[in-house]
Amino acid sequence: MISNFLEILILSLVQGISEFLPVSSSAHLFLVSEIYKFKSQSLLIDVGLHLGSLLAIIFYFRNELKEIVNNRNLFFLMIFGSLPLIILGAIIYKTGLINYFRNIEVIAWTTLIFALLLYIADKFENNKKIETDLKLKSILIIGVFQILALIPGVSRSGIVITAGRFLNFSRYDSTKISFYLSIPAIAGASFLSLKSLVDKNIDLNLIVLLSVFLSFIFSYLTIKYFLIFVKKFTLNTFVIYRIILSAILFLIIYT
Repeated sequence: MISNFLEILILSLVQGISEFLPVSSSAHLFLVSEIYKFKSQSLLIDVGLHLGSLLAIIFYFRNELKEIVNNRNLFFLMIFGSLPLIILGAIIYKTGLINYFRNIEVIAWTTLIFALLLYIADKFENNKKIETDLKLKSILIIGVFQILALIPGVSRSGIVITAGRFLNFSRYDSTKISFYLSIPAIAGASFLSLKSLVDKNIDLNLIVLLSVFLSFIFSYLTIKYFLIFVKKFTLNTFVIYRIILSAILFLIIYT
């Protein structure tokens, strides 16, 4: 029981932090699972972890989400921005193509390449705001960029922030766009996983509930403090982290 708790604690911490930072949650969860061979991890646990993150972001932005729903233009922009990832993600998931990308070599290269893209994008002008400058063309470009997040190591939040910065949105507003688009993205991923569990005996035990709760806590704290961070600092910290991580992975692969 204690070992299970520790495993869920680590997985929840990894999920809660990496889901919303530009470092790739799928890559980190894959690497942690490969290294430690956790016994507790299962499809149901994965659903619990993502559900915790989904509840956290809905709760954190609850007031702003009400405004988005009432703002028809912004609401439909977020829907359009999410469609490319949802549609292509469903196709790749159902065909099983996603499994071809789940390996350490792909993660190493995408971690490095998209770290460099993030570094370049973060140097762009930052005068655009969601309220006045987010149009259909911009959100569709961001939505197409977000498709790349289906490849482990890219990072969904990272690629959305990168696209936002290339389009001259402020670091803070690019991050908020990433958070808003994460809601349908995480919900869609959770729905596909739940469909896979329909024909199985689902045991909602304490471990599963704990994964939801801990993921919620770590996700909420990450959202809160990352938004504070991007107001004051560049994204170089995450660029450096990704470069170091990719270097370690290359050493493992090629030596």
